[in-house]
Amino acid sequence: MSLLDKFATQRTLHSRLAESSRVAPIATPMDVIHSATSATIDGRLVILAGTNNYLGLTYDAECRAAAIAAIETMGTGTTGSRMASGNYAGHRALEQELASAFGWPSCIVFSTGYQANLGAVSALAGEGDFLLIDADSHACIHDGCRLSNATTIRFRHNDPENLERRLARLGEDASRALIVVESLYSTLGDRAPLREIVEIKRRYGAWLLVDEAHSFGVFGQNGLGLCESLGLLDEVDFIVGTFSKSLGGVGGFCLGRHAEAEMLRMVSRPYIFTASPPPSVIAATHQALRRVLQGQDLRNRLWRHADHLYSEVARLGYRLGTTTPAPVAALVFDSREEAQALWQSLLDAGIYTNLMIPPATPAGVSLVRISLSAAHSDEDISHVVAALAAHMRRTRPLAAA
Repeated sequence: MSLLDKFATQRTLHSRLAESSRVAPIATPMDVIHSATSATIDGRLVILAGTNNYLGLTYDAECRAAAIAAIETMGTGTTGSRMASGNYAGHRALEQELASAFGWPSCIVFSTGYQANLGAVSALAGEGDFLLIDADSHACIHDGCRLSNATTIRFRHNDPENLERRLARLGEDASRALIVVESLYSTLGDRAPLREIVEIKRRYGAWLLVDEAHSFGVFGQNGLGLCESLGLLDEVDFIVGTFSKSLGGVGGFCLGRHAEAEMLRMVSRPYIFTASPPPSVIAATHQALRRVLQGQDLRNRLWRHADHLYSEVARLGYRLGTTTPAPVAALVFDSREEAQALWQSLLDAGIYTNLMIPPATPAGVSLVRISLSAAHSDEDISHVVAALAAHMRRTRPLAAA
């Protein structure tokens, strides 16, 4: 066998996708970006309804101005890790403001959201410890478990009883167990049963890390995430988040309710050995954070879009990943062909969404994921609904009627 023969399955899938669509449905080329919600793809202007730009801050005037000013004063990059020459004042100020917003003593900024989970999970749990993770966790959580020397135990997705049975088997060792869950799962848009998980964690003396990547900026009075919204910030030990969703940049963070979490800087390999984020990214992210903390206007607009879309999609007869409205709406299909047909239909109607297929999806389903933004207009959402209705009439006329 050749070294590259192992990729035969991927080559076959890539060829099938290319044969059935004029534009690549996976890693779709973006020719020109015009705004937070519009781009040119294959020479056509489209609505962007497949990004994680929940608050539309990538084109916020103050965020862009902050990035430009940082480039003018501090250059384009740090060229070093936080442990070397990349520990700028802006990085420290952003950490301090995030920690202050939560009222917690520790915040560590990472170069990507992926590295935030990779670095936190692998450093917090080591040999002799236990990681209990939701089976549908993001790849970076699974990879953090692999980098760790801890024993990894998976429990069924959003199943507190299954989690408790596994935790109970550890007995006194539960005090060395870290439970890792996401608050909002981006594939299907469903939420973790955090209240039940917190109660189990408390009962057995375990620790809890919540990934708020897709909920930060979206939930809570101050936009701090689902834990804030549910009043659970005093019960969670660590929160991981990203700058690449609501904050419109790139990077990540790990917040610790315990001062000792600062010691992760000394042992987290993804933190120690990666160049720190460029000054422009940090400056824009800091400004975006201020915007998130200022008020509810963007969140209110986003949730109005989510409520409208979910009600219309359900009325049209599509199968949703969850019935509870979220900034992500996953339209679920049993076959890749059905999902790809809808994806192509929406693109033909001038709407870009995400096609997600196995093995990147849970339970082997295929889906089209629609991501909403506060920057979408009411007309944008109406256009998406009309395109979904038109596709339903073509493919399932009796259901549409």
